[in-house]
Amino acid sequence: MKYEQIESADVPLELLLEADPSEENISSYLADAWCYAAKDEHRVQAVCVVKSHRAVLAEICNIAVNPDLQGQGIGSHLLKFVLADLSNKGINRVELGTGTFGYQLTFYQRIGFRVEAVDKDYFLNYPEPIFENGIQHKDRLRLYLDLS
Repeated sequence: MKYEQIESADVPLELLLEADPSEENISSYLADAWCYAAKDEHRVQAVCVVKSHRAVLAEICNIAVNPDLQGQGIGSHLLKFVLADLSNKGINRVELGTGTFGYQLTFYQRIGFRVEAVDKDYFLNYPEPIFENGIQHKDRLRLYLDLS
């Protein structure tokens, strides 16, 4: 796998929809974001979209891996690549939002992200309910990682 920063126009929408089922949300953060990819010889297999909010603060808006390749460490390698690049760009703190349970939460915690806040009923604003393991996502956790 090759890990690199790419243009937002080169990010496959179908991958972004794996992590965020709202095209409206995706379009709100994709245009002026830093986009990263894990590519094999054929195509983009994983993506990470990051927005800079201030000179030293960035937010991970989306990270997704091709479902056929999940569980192989591609997402972890991509996230570590992204965090190193953000640190090189002068970012000191990275934030993100995720569900209150499931594999996504443990994925981020293994990298070192910590819980900062809970946004109650956040996922109830989506047009379609989001379920994982038969449980509806309702609240969003705000996580952070200090890079310095």
